[in-house]
Amino acid sequence: MSTFDNREDAFEAKFAHDETLKFKAHARRNKALGLWVAEKLGLAGADADAYARTLIEADLQEAGDEDVYRKVKADLDAKGLDVSEHRIRRTMEELLAEAITQLKTEG
Repeated sequence: MSTFDNREDAFEAKFAHDETLKFKAHARRNKALGLWVAEKLGLAGADADAYARTLIEADLQEAGDEDVYRKVKADLDAKGLDVSEHRIRRTMEELLAEAITQLKTEG
């Protein structure tokens, strides 16, 4: 194998690792976000865990975070809870940063 082939293989392996980390971080963020929303919706225990799973599934509908945001906003609005777009998005960002940090330290 040439040096170029080795570098190409290393690049592909790093890309695959980074994508796996990104997927895991978003899944972890969505679970934490789901638990945060569940608390606001008055859910606890198994019901809160089930709601968190729905956010993980919602994130698979389309690329990006809009599918998750829309679900969270719709669920909060349906219960008559006034949580601003800014607060939801900021919580999503904070929880993603926490998830990435956790995954890197578990490493």
